Amino acid sequence: MKHIDMIQKLSIEQKCALLSGGGTFTTRALPKAGIPSITLSDGPNGVRKQAGAADHLGLNPSVPATCFPTAVTVACSWDPALGEEVGKAMGEEAAAQEVAVLLGPGLNTKRSPLCGRDFEYFSEDPYLAGKMAAGYVRGIQSEGIAACPKHFAVNSQELRRMASDSVLDERTLREIYLTGFEIVVKESAPKTIMSSYNLVNGTYANENAHLLQDILRRDWGFTGAVVTDWGGSNDHALGVKNGSTLEMPAPGGDAVRELLAAVKSGKITEADVDARLDELLTLIYDTHAAVQNHSRSFDADAHHALARRAAAESTVLLKNEDNLLPLAAGTKVAVIGDFAETPRYQGAGSSAVNSIKVDSLLGCWAESGLEQVGFAAGFDRQGKPDAAKQAEAVMLAQKADVVLLCMGLDEIKESEGLDRSDMCVASNQIELLRALQKVNPNIVVVLSAGASVETPWANHCKALVYGALGGQAGAGAMLDVLTGKVNPSGKLAESWAKAYSDTPARDNFAGDGRTVQYREGLYVGYRYHQTAGVAPAYPFGFGLSYTTFAYADVKATPQGVSLTVTNTGDREGAEIVQVYVAKPDAKIFRPAQELKGFAKVQLAAGESKRVTVALDDKAFRYWNTMTNAWEVEGGNYEVRVGASCEDIRLTAVVTVAGTGAPNPYEGKSLPHYTSGKVQNVPDAEWETLLGRPIPDDTVKIDRNMTLGELNHSRSPLCWLIWLVLHTLLTASYKKGQPNLNVMFQYNMPLRALAKMTSGAISMGMVDGIVLEAKGFWVIGLAKVILEAIKNIILNAQLESRLRNS
Repeated sequence: MKHIDMIQKLSIEQKCALLSGGGTFTTRALPKAGIPSITLSDGPNGVRKQAGAADHLGLNPSVPATCFPTAVTVACSWDPALGEEVGKAMGEEAAAQEVAVLLGPGLNTKRSPLCGRDFEYFSEDPYLAGKMAAGYVRGIQSEGIAACPKHFAVNSQELRRMASDSVLDERTLREIYLTGFEIVVKESAPKTIMSSYNLVNGTYANENAHLLQDILRRDWGFTGAVVTDWGGSNDHALGVKNGSTLEMPAPGGDAVRELLAAVKSGKITEADVDARLDELLTLIYDTHAAVQNHSRSFDADAHHALARRAAAESTVLLKNEDNLLPLAAGTKVAVIGDFAETPRYQGAGSSAVNSIKVDSLLGCWAESGLEQVGFAAGFDRQGKPDAAKQAEAVMLAQKADVVLLCMGLDEIKESEGLDRSDMCVASNQIELLRALQKVNPNIVVVLSAGASVETPWANHCKALVYGALGGQAGAGAMLDVLTGKVNPSGKLAESWAKAYSDTPARDNFAGDGRTVQYREGLYVGYRYHQTAGVAPAYPFGFGLSYTTFAYADVKATPQGVSLTVTNTGDREGAEIVQVYVAKPDAKIFRPAQELKGFAKVQLAAGESKRVTVALDDKAFRYWNTMTNAWEVEGGNYEVRVGASCEDIRLTAVVTVAGTGAPNPYEGKSLPHYTSGKVQNVPDAEWETLLGRPIPDDTVKIDRNMTLGELNHSRSPLCWLIWLVLHTLLTASYKKGQPNLNVMFQYNMPLRALAKMTSGAISMGMVDGIVLEAKGFWVIGLAKVILEAIKNIILNAQLESRLRNS
């Protein structure tokens, strides 16, 4: 241990106290022992240090900071070096605001396009997500503070996120949901990792020894601190025993007493506490100096310019019929759509940044060189029909050479705490598009959305440009692309299905009950579309340019592939070369092909460059559930090089030596997994893959019963609480403005009351509520009252001792 001398001087009570937060975003301090407090802050795409009363949902205002493009946007750049630049700028701003730990980036695998937090994550592909996240972490930590990649692990939905159980087989866990985290740990050495809210195969992630000890610390060599998600601790003592360092936000004295009791009973040892404390002290001292020594200033203009460049380099051109784009100087343009005036540039929830400034298309128009014939909102942002707005837009479109229609998802469609109900753009926007096409066919749609959408309407426009959520400078970046100042080079980091019904997790995402069955296994995103033969609207890795590229002369070995890329067009541009590996004669079932490398190359018109892409230890491996190890199936592999997963330009064959492991599926009937057609896997086949019976999914009256499940209780008082929350939530939905605070409470387990109230509620009081819910009305209420009095007294005594020690 690095800090054994200091640890030995502390009492067991002091040690236990340090392992939980002192405030919503701060650790405890012991000044007399020389241990300062440090500040943690949300920050996947910008620092969100709260200025006033702190909360974890982004409901209260925060200190102004640069709002960079969200992860869904920058992922489309396929440029880890760009991610590193953005990360460095965020790290600089964090240190300037005295933030020691920036809670990001988020890199959960995008299992479904409906996840409300997809805007905060990079990709459906773990290799791309891991590489991008590693760039961010290197950049953030270059400023001396800590990055905190999240949410570890298998956290793919917002519904019941604090109490859902992600059930999946070990191979899928390792290959799809952990590989990104493995890359970020091994290639960027983050100082912290955030554990997720959910259970993974029956055990909460924050106390899951398999995740935190076997995989994270033993297999990957992680030596940093594990931080809980806010309120994500279920059993604090088990968390400490199994590798969780810091419980957040500020559970109060009850958490300290829980650890003391666990040490006394032998549930955990003092050595467990010491190990976690050593990790925490390392984090504190490694970051404290950088924060203290910072000048408290940064170049906001330079960061805005970086945000603009990042957004421009991440923009994806999905359609460009008749080469309508780029628009020539002097083109008469009708600007239509509410998003042109009030941009949708970031997601909602804990990642929401109080931007230093926000550009809009209208506000940046003067620098575009285009002639604007006028602006019309065209539609109601929240989807309400408005014939007058539509009529005004149609009249304006007739005066223009080109119509620039800004469409997208509104702020309520995508948010932490709330999954999307569908993949649709509001119908009033589509109706407007059709009406505009009748009077002016030259329509450019600029789409703002943090996840894929259904696009059957795309045949009504000539050009479609995906800006994702471009951050505070996204509007200026979009104009740079539309006018050709920047040649678009972004490629989709996730598949865009033709319809939600075409997605693999369709029947097993965010359904009723706590158990979330990952029946689709390995077949997420393009792995499903290509293996099952289900064509998407736009494939993974797709994106157009204003120039063209030719691929030639491929050479490959098991260690890497090289080729020559030539810009065959008339303007400078960047191409993203993608390398996929396939084994058509595989005995071990696997996706049709998988991304195993990529490179972004900048080329002048007519220029050629030799591009080399390394193939690392992940290129040919698979997880063998029989040997419980990474293995390689020997034989010939196709190394496919392309401009997207469907646009393969060159193929080479390499021979790879195998490890000789036995086939773990020998003698097992797994036809859906062999074919990749996994939308309707029968129970028996799913259990065969899983290796155990499907877990029971009944609501239990215990500490982890959610407030939204109180209608299953045996208490009229609990029924009333449920009815109030349900009524408030339903009413907010009807208004088209879901109440995120009520949504969070509705999905919150009872034990979170003891974790999220700064010590005001103890776990003993929660146990009284559980008794009440079980029908022991008088006993339950009496226990709540007695435990409340006890909690107040014990908390006061504890804080007094800590202040004086």
